[in-house]
Amino acid sequence: MRSRFDSQLAQLNREMIEMGALCEEIISMVSNALTQWDPQLHDHIQPVAASIDQKERDIEALCLKMLLQQQPVAKDLRVISAALKMITDMERIGDQAEDIAEIIRYLNGRTITQIHQIGEMASATIRMVTESVDAYVKQDIALAQAAIKHDDIVDGYFLEMKQLLIDWIAKMPEHGEFALDLLMISKYFERIGDHATNIAEWVIFSVTGTHENIPC
Repeated sequence: MRSRFDSQLAQLNREMIEMGALCEEIISMVSNALTQWDPQLHDHIQPVAASIDQKERDIEALCLKMLLQQQPVAKDLRVISAALKMITDMERIGDQAEDIAEIIRYLNGRTITQIHQIGEMASATIRMVTESVDAYVKQDIALAQAAIKHDDIVDGYFLEMKQLLIDWIAKMPEHGEFALDLLMISKYFERIGDHATNIAEWVIFSVTGTHENIPC
């Protein structure tokens, strides 16, 4: 019985890694489109977004099967419960990348090569997603805590972008609409960082049994 559970747990880890990789891919696609405009971006990311949604359904089904068939307790139960929480955040990461793509669609080819902060925000959020999913698979609290700390970096980039765009609108009000679009894109990246933080917090719960938002 335990060997079957271990096999299912290994499958769960593989599925989680694959879903995390899809999230990284979709963030990279929209990030690249900010500097190298892709008029077909929305069409290109649709298959990736659909794969993320399918992964969420597949992982949810696997977790429920493990809960019903194996009736895990203690740490095993926490690992499965954390996975169910994490896939919700990963699915939302995919949704928000789609939201960014929708804004880029209406930029009409305007890129942001002169604004490095958004690209750096994207890189930082990709790193957070990678670290948080890796932390789950490795059951590594230190790696999860590192991902959480990187959220401060993403938040810092967002504050820089907000002030930069405020100054830009004041100096060049004719570019106000473009500046607001960039602000929305920055906000979506900041939210992706929040979801990666949530994932990391559930990793810590899966290992320790404690979560800062759940009373002990």
